[in-house]
Amino acid sequence: MRKKQLMALSTSSVITLKINGEKHTLPVDHRTTLLDALRERLDLTGTKKGCDQGQCGACTVLLDGRRSVACLQLAVTAEGREITTIEGVADGERLHPVQQAFLELDGYQCGYCTPGQICAAIGVIEEHAAGWPSAVTEDVRPEAGPPDLTAEEIRERMSGNLCRCGAYVSIVEAVARAAQTRQDAATALPDAEEAVA
Repeated sequence: MRKKQLMALSTSSVITLKINGEKHTLPVDHRTTLLDALRERLDLTGTKKGCDQGQCGACTVLLDGRRSVACLQLAVTAEGREITTIEGVADGERLHPVQQAFLELDGYQCGYCTPGQICAAIGVIEEHAAGWPSAVTEDVRPEAGPPDLTAEEIRERMSGNLCRCGAYVSIVEAVARAAQTRQDAATALPDAEEAVA
């Protein structure tokens, strides 16, 4: 009997997840995916369950600012990391620039994949700004800097997120607009600091 009790204890843990700036403590079976913990245990249902095999991107969240498919991430391995879901990307009532671009350019149809698309796009834009190459980047030398964020670059970088409605043209346009908004804000920041000095 004691052996069975020890085996049962070793298959679950109490973990604390930091999600969208808030800490959540919950007991989980070690096999629980981050996706299931978010949706079924914490009621954060913006993250969608699509294929449950890491192939459609509907469950994409940001872990420490990098995109990750939550269906392949065990909840216990996310402890101590900063998790951002679609519910946490806006600044209060002010939409994130990616959300705003998706809204303005109709980067969605049924909307099921949209939360994952938006989280992935946020990660893509940051990866690009950091100079990370993609499979279609021609010059991958670090000194070359970030490549132009062409439609081809965006399509390649977003290729892990499927849209069954086929809104890809609008999604690419939305990502490009949001990336330009980020770049404009980064360019304007040094000018503003100089004006204050």
